[in-house]
Amino acid sequence: MNILLLQLKRIGDLIVTTPAIVAVRKQFPDAQVTLVISNECAALAPAISNVDRIFVVRRGLSDAAVLIALARGKFDYCIDFTRNDRSALLTFLSGARQRVVSERIKHKSKTRARVYNEFVPHRMRDMQTLDYNLALVGPLGIKDASRQLHLDLPTAAHEKAEQLCREANMDTEFIVLHPGSARVEKFWPAERWAEVIDDAQLKRNLKAVITGGGSDFEQGHIRDIKSKLRGSAVDLSGKTDLLTLAALIGRARLLITVDSAPMHLAAATGTPQVVLFGPTNPFHWRPLVSPAIILQGASTSPVTEFAVKQERMSMNQISTSAVISAMESLLSKHNSGRARPAGAPATEQGS
Repeated sequence: MNILLLQLKRIGDLIVTTPAIVAVRKQFPDAQVTLVISNECAALAPAISNVDRIFVVRRGLSDAAVLIALARGKFDYCIDFTRNDRSALLTFLSGARQRVVSERIKHKSKTRARVYNEFVPHRMRDMQTLDYNLALVGPLGIKDASRQLHLDLPTAAHEKAEQLCREANMDTEFIVLHPGSARVEKFWPAERWAEVIDDAQLKRNLKAVITGGGSDFEQGHIRDIKSKLRGSAVDLSGKTDLLTLAALIGRARLLITVDSAPMHLAAATGTPQVVLFGPTNPFHWRPLVSPAIILQGASTSPVTEFAVKQERMSMNQISTSAVISAMESLLSKHNSGRARPAGAPATEQGS
């Protein structure tokens, strides 16, 4: 069996595709499995296991060698998780006998739909993204697959994380706070982040570690947070690559983050987390496997019921007290440090 998987979206999308990848390998342990990812996800490739080959393609599809390799692949199945022009072209070039995609493509582009010959009766907007990805591998005879995310972090990532901890004198338990995002509407007010950090450090004797990207956009937000602290925090923003960040989160007692890639890294490493949602819908992106508390809107209680459609909400509605209460709840429930090695499977549960 020769199987081609196409996931050309963002980092979070690739991470929540890993249960489908694992399910394919479990169903076909001797198959040749090829995964194609976007250049934006290249840094994650060393942690993606259960595949035999990974091809990285750029937005311009200028990788002639990759296109030729796919055209010569003699694939039995091609599963398109992406459903855009690029993935349709790659599906066509693959020449796979069975070319699988969501039936939604019939309504989006009749031209693209002609590339495929098997349509899964599910739409991404109606499902949690992880479940949607698992539904797409259903035509391969896969049912009731585990929802557990899977990242096989290389030794180098763990070593870099350990070195950062030593350099920052992080010899005590710590929490990670990731306030940044590529979208400003996901930012939570800097003064509230500062209050949460001060509570963790001054009241709970936990070291607070701030992570984030190195862009001026995120760095400005982080500087604003740090300027409002009563104490200080370890600032590792811009100092970790993606896999080192995953290893660092795997060592932490807790992650507090907005809807961003670290949320999926925490879910993959089983790290408890508090996730702040605003303009995006937690129905589609919330962690399904790992201890997680979801906060959104003005309610001080965690979100426990999720809807396919909802109005966009402001991050400003989330109170500091709600975040501190959620932090306290998870720290109390998981009060003995990390009992499990970073990256070990978590117990499957709802959010």
